[in-house]
Amino acid sequence: MKYLDTKHKRNSAKITTLIMLILVLLLFVVGQNYMDPPEEFGVAINFGGSSGGGGGGGAPAQVTEPSKTKPEDTKPQEQQEASKPTSKDNVLTQEEEEAVLIKKQQEQAQKEKEAKEKAQADKIAKEKAAKAAAEAAEKKRQEEIKKANDALINGINNSENPSDSNNDGSNNGSNGGSGTGNTYGPSRFGDGSGQGNGDGVGYGLNGRGRPTNQIFKQDCNEAGLVVVRIEVDRSGRVVKAEPGVKGTKNTAPCLLSPAKKIAESHKWKADPNAPERQIGFISINFKLGQ
Repeated sequence: MKYLDTKHKRNSAKITTLIMLILVLLLFVVGQNYMDPPEEFGVAINFGGSSGGGGGGGAPAQVTEPSKTKPEDTKPQEQQEASKPTSKDNVLTQEEEEAVLIKKQQEQAQKEKEAKEKAQADKIAKEKAAKAAAEAAEKKRQEEIKKANDALINGINNSENPSDSNNDGSNNGSNGGSGTGNTYGPSRFGDGSGQGNGDGVGYGLNGRGRPTNQIFKQDCNEAGLVVVRIEVDRSGRVVKAEPGVKGTKNTAPCLLSPAKKIAESHKWKADPNAPERQIGFISINFKLGQ
């Protein structure tokens, strides 16, 4: 042949033929499997039409697709979903519960506020009643002290009259005399020789006239009568003062101290005929806030 006239062409033809045979064999051995008839998908139901069934007729088999479900199968699921509360219902329920809780808290707070206001009002009423009772008791005590002071001091007497120094004591001490015939006799609180200056301070010192004095305020808010025993020299100066003697109604230290200062501040006119130490008294009637 003209195409196979050389050795090389004959070798090439052999090799080509061999390769083609190998390829054909491979196609038969490892090629794709093909089923005739093709494999069906789904579930085959035999209604008796096949040769293996007992029924007659040649009705073809019906194939159902598993992906499709009957309408009846979806009803229970739909009922379950319908029976579940929606998120909107949950929100409404939570808001109602919070509203009820807030209302209860507000009612409780209102009750506590009313109870506190009532307790405060009761406390104020009790304080007012106690204050009124204390004021009434203090007023009564002041009146008793005033009556006792008036009875003991015997009112205001004008001792600036020169006749005071010549009193012989026959008037029972009502005008500075001691009742013993001694013009400068010792004075005692409550013996009828008391005199006052109108500012709650009384004195008793026979034959020495009216003194001058200063007023010292107390450091506390107390009330009561304090009697001070004094000794006066001839120059009219108080050289000794002893507060809280007989006749005193309140011995509080905060009253005794200013009472002693008031007594020591008294000053009478000098009298060379008076005793070297003449005994008398000072009475101070302290009031609240004075």
